[in-house]
Amino acid sequence: MDLRNAIDESLAWASRWFDYAVTPWFFYQAAIIVTLFLVAKLAAQRIEPLVENRARQIKGHPGLLRVVVALLRRTDWILFTVFLLAALILLRAVTWPSRSHFIYIALSLSLAWLFASVLSRIVRNRFVARALAWLTWIYAALVILGIDDDAAAFLDGLAIPLGAVRLSALMVLKAALLLIATVWLAVVVGKYIDERVRISEELTPSIRVLVGKVAKVALVLVAGAIALSSVGLDLTALTIFSGAVGVGLAFGLQKVVSNFVSGIIILLDKSIKPGDTISLEGTFGWVRELRARFVSVVTRDGREYLIPNEDFITQRVINWSFSDNLVRLDVNFGVSYDADPHKVSELAIKAAMSVGRVEADRRPVCWLTDFGESSLNFVLRFWIHDPQQGLTNVRGRVLLALWDTFRENGIDIPYPHREIIMKPDGGAEKSGGR
Repeated sequence: MDLRNAIDESLAWASRWFDYAVTPWFFYQAAIIVTLFLVAKLAAQRIEPLVENRARQIKGHPGLLRVVVALLRRTDWILFTVFLLAALILLRAVTWPSRSHFIYIALSLSLAWLFASVLSRIVRNRFVARALAWLTWIYAALVILGIDDDAAAFLDGLAIPLGAVRLSALMVLKAALLLIATVWLAVVVGKYIDERVRISEELTPSIRVLVGKVAKVALVLVAGAIALSSVGLDLTALTIFSGAVGVGLAFGLQKVVSNFVSGIIILLDKSIKPGDTISLEGTFGWVRELRARFVSVVTRDGREYLIPNEDFITQRVINWSFSDNLVRLDVNFGVSYDADPHKVSELAIKAAMSVGRVEADRRPVCWLTDFGESSLNFVLRFWIHDPQQGLTNVRGRVLLALWDTFRENGIDIPYPHREIIMKPDGGAEKSGGR
């Protein structure tokens, strides 16, 4: 019954507009509107480049520059609105208001479109921005034309019953618009809170990430509940449906949920935090960011690995900077049996301390570990405090320092060789040597 009444009222409204559209003054106003629109287009082509040169001089105010650019792209509509306003004032001064009603409607619609298009520029996603602009303008047009109640009644008549819930097209449209608006606002507020928490020096890096994630998720959930409740949707009626969907999603999203929970555990036990230097399955690098599903690890060659959070819980992880940044490294080398091992140890320690990244507060040590087949084998142990700068490079510098020091002091680094003794009967005998 409501749907039939809405259709009858819509037909009556269309009949009234048809009677008005066949009057001479309607065509006069339509001609004025088309002429002013063309004049605004031509004028905007000359004015926009001049104003754009002035706008490029704005420095240090990105928000103001974004608004100015949005207005510049609508120069033709701004001029069209100004021209319509001037024509409306002039016509109402010389004739009856009813003879300028169509110009008034065109002015209202152009103002609504100008406001909606400029407002949508705050949304960076082009598709969402266009959809927001069109939906805002359509609603404003319905209000301006005075058929918003009829359109609402028509959409409300398109409904299907779902148990105790009456789901209409109007409810779906309101829920979608409110959900988009509230979730977008929640995301903006969540990002602001996350940025403020990240610059806080009173919290540890893990707590900063945890607070930011909890704030984002909580705000989105609250925004969704508020949007659905605002349109009169009883959330308790969706309990059975959400339970069935939850069981299905539990199997399909098992890994996603596992990684999410693993990420929360990592943040709570503080085993991994941004800036840590870690090794996992041959991947050596430092933690750049902790996400809900993965950990971003950047290696020395610039590659960024997105490692699932679950791997940090179930596999063996080496955290080089878990408690502190001090890391001990070993360098093995051998020298000739002709060398004095006491002098070799002193020279090796001196060579290691000549490398800038070697920690000076913790003196390196050098120990004789083995009498090898062709060399005296030593291990040189030293400490560094910046493992995120790499391990192979500091080992290489220490080895080069050892090479230079041994060359200067006449200490040889032997290499294994074999002696072959030829016998008169044509046989051969092998013996080891240095």
